[in-house]
Amino acid sequence: MNIIEINNLTKKYGNQRGISNVNFCVEEGEIFGFIGPNGAGKSTTIRTLLGLIHPTSGNATIFGKDCIKSAPDIAKEIGYLPSEVFYYNNMKVIDLLKYSASFYKKDCSKRIKELSEILSLDLNRKIDDLSFGNKKKVGIVQGLLHEPKLIILDEPTSGLDPLMQQKFFKLLEEENRKGTTILFSSHILSEVQKMCNRVAIIKEGEIIKVEKISTLQENNYKKIKIQSNSIIDNNFLNIDGISNLKINDTMANFLFKGNINLIIQRLSQIDMSNIWIEEPDLEEIFMHYYEKED
Repeated sequence: MNIIEINNLTKKYGNQRGISNVNFCVEEGEIFGFIGPNGAGKSTTIRTLLGLIHPTSGNATIFGKDCIKSAPDIAKEIGYLPSEVFYYNNMKVIDLLKYSASFYKKDCSKRIKELSEILSLDLNRKIDDLSFGNKKKVGIVQGLLHEPKLIILDEPTSGLDPLMQQKFFKLLEEENRKGTTILFSSHILSEVQKMCNRVAIIKEGEIIKVEKISTLQENNYKKIKIQSNSIIDNNFLNIDGISNLKINDTMANFLFKGNINLIIQRLSQIDMSNIWIEEPDLEEIFMHYYEKED
């Protein structure tokens, strides 16, 4: 059963690009990734799904109900965390959460306490005294306090420190084990790889691929940076699998796709003083990927 179905969803903003003919489905109990660089159309798609903006054409359903016509009904079973959270600053955290809970006509007090303890959130502080990270925690509690059937997350980890990110991911995994479906929108590949079963890749407002995360991982790139004790020869790194190569005297940066042992063997022939191997973010990976699509 599909919890979310999106059919040719299009949103135009005059001459500005929005989204065009977006199609994908999210199955019940799935953690589905929605990935692409900032500005690719992820938030526009999500806001249309939530009924916050109306599509120019096409349609989408959640729980089999039309996202626009049944928006108030659908909202009761959705938890939503936007990329940026804004609140009435004069309220205490607990008052805001109680106010949010009042919309669901169920006692959420126990769940609020549980979530705030997991996230180390002080319920008695005023909203305007909180850091950006703590405001994000309020948003997480607000999105989960009513135990929704579907959680929609838009760049959810911005502002959270690494330890809190781990707690948040564990919390999501626990919700998913209970049967909750999750739509996870991000431009950070490592988060998507960690959490998701399948992904939709969006480019300039259009879906260019929907595939399993395992396939995406197989096709992954490494971001490599080396520092040499001597000038690096441009031709030395002109080999298969290397892209986006930039050499500046004794420094070289590039993306590599292929057998990591082969590139390490080649680099071992350089008198290196340092090497960095990282997972690139989506912009870097799909810069090369997008060029192939054009």
